[in-house]
Amino acid sequence: MIVASFQNVTKVYGRPGTSVCVEALRDISIDFVAGESVAICGASGSGKSTLLNLLGCLDRPTSGRYLLGEDDVSLLDDDGLSDVRGRRIGFVFQNFNLIPQLTVLENLEVPLFYQAAPAPVRRAKAIELARLVGLADRAAHRPTELSGGQQQRAAIARALSNDPLIILADEPTGNLDTATGEAVLAIFEELRRHGRTILMVTHEPDVAARCDRIVTLRDGAILDDVRKQAEPHPQPVASERVGT
Repeated sequence: MIVASFQNVTKVYGRPGTSVCVEALRDISIDFVAGESVAICGASGSGKSTLLNLLGCLDRPTSGRYLLGEDDVSLLDDDGLSDVRGRRIGFVFQNFNLIPQLTVLENLEVPLFYQAAPAPVRRAKAIELARLVGLADRAAHRPTELSGGQQQRAAIARALSNDPLIILADEPTGNLDTATGEAVLAIFEELRRHGRTILMVTHEPDVAARCDRIVTLRDGAILDDVRKQAEPHPQPVASERVGT
């Protein structure tokens, strides 16, 4: 099942104060299917960040179509993009982006708060997710009281709180040592085995090799798209989903 699709997507940025335009993505067509993990690779300036911003509904294409599930994202206004981000996308960042004043549980409740979930539902879901990523005994702690690996585990749990269609991870092991990074990647692999779709920007070959598929960008275009031979992926169903 295709969960996200770019159809002839181009993104052009204007340089402030000049008439110069930069074509950050050039006529990209690509599909992402349910239950796969994809590494998005390429040199600086290749278009990785632009691709991630479009996938995450943080921006919209200059031309072409972006279909996320049943939503044609390229037609949405800012409010529509915000709604899709809240309902369909989970974000995991290199710098974690946890709210320092809140505990782990409170951080996990934030996306559900913006979806107007009742307080008891938010708390029950947060407890479940903290347990899922091995943070049940740290749930009352604030981010500054956690190690880098624990903060990234919390960030992954937060990304799951809205039961997203896709999870977008931006250099998720970039600030972690090797052993901690391995533990975080193991969580992603377990999520994929339970039918989650994970799109991960990385410059680390070892991290990319852990994914089912490697998409390499160069100068705003797809240079290579390689799928590894792997076991069949389960389709995401309610009884199998991690964190539901």
